[in-house]
Amino acid sequence: MRDHPMLVFTGNANPALAQAICEHIGCELGSATVRPFPDGELDVKVNTDVRGSDTFVVQPTCPPVNENLMELLLLIDCLRRASAARITAVLPYYGYARKDRKDEGRVPITAKLVANLITEAGADRVLTLDLHASQIQGFFDIPTDHLLAAPVFVERLRGERHDDLVLVGPDVGSIKLARAYAEGLHAGLAVVDKRRMSPDQTKADFFIGDVRGKNVLLVDDIIATAGSVAEAAALLRKEGAKSIRVVASHGVFCGPAVERLLAAPIDGIMVTDSIPLPEAARALNVEVVSIAGLLGDAMTRIHRNESVSSLLKVNKTT
Repeated sequence: MRDHPMLVFTGNANPALAQAICEHIGCELGSATVRPFPDGELDVKVNTDVRGSDTFVVQPTCPPVNENLMELLLLIDCLRRASAARITAVLPYYGYARKDRKDEGRVPITAKLVANLITEAGADRVLTLDLHASQIQGFFDIPTDHLLAAPVFVERLRGERHDDLVLVGPDVGSIKLARAYAEGLHAGLAVVDKRRMSPDQTKADFFIGDVRGKNVLLVDDIIATAGSVAEAAALLRKEGAKSIRVVASHGVFCGPAVERLLAAPIDGIMVTDSIPLPEAARALNVEVVSIAGLLGDAMTRIHRNESVSSLLKVNKTT
């Protein structure tokens, strides 16, 4: 596709990130109109000529999830009908990812349904970041590149002192993620065991590892209602952790999240700009680290038909 012009478009989900990506790769953001009709339906039009172009739609499906998902699907359909040579859906945050299997009777596998919708709309490939479950890559019948925010966070944390640092996963499913950070920062590793009581409530029972007198970095892919990290932080403080910071790829901060985090023994929070920071979350001590460079580099490599696998590597400290 290197012989085709590269064009980037976005809906209303996170235009600031799309603009930052364009500044990183040195191109103009494509012009598109995305607005509601009086009855709530969406009116979408791509104003830039895209015939024969290699196009990218940057659109996380963050809250309002259904509206942002429809914007994505309509933009893809617009580009397909306007004869774009290739369409890549860039999903810095993939909504509906938590419903990735039938864990009880008579429920949908929504992560698969959304993958089908994106494919049927006309996307030729997908670029995404820190899926809630890695197997969701297999839900797509088109090429899918799954990036990790860990290299960006490790690069940001590299300049800090890491005395007595321990990386902790808030649940057993996050061990692999925590290990990537631990290896990149030459730090210890521990994990909290939790039980999910309801869709927005968890209970941390015990942890494996040693955190007494340690500086803890609690890592997860998403902070939604914050039940997991708040429970884990309380347990870690009880077990003698000296300080606790939370690192998460996606800062959704919905429902009781802000209230829980303000009450939790957490010294700081770090998230990416995969989605806009909700206004309520500004009451928290949150640092936002940009992934525009990571996504921009991946998009450039896709455009040139080059491998993106090197972007997955977590550079270790010396």
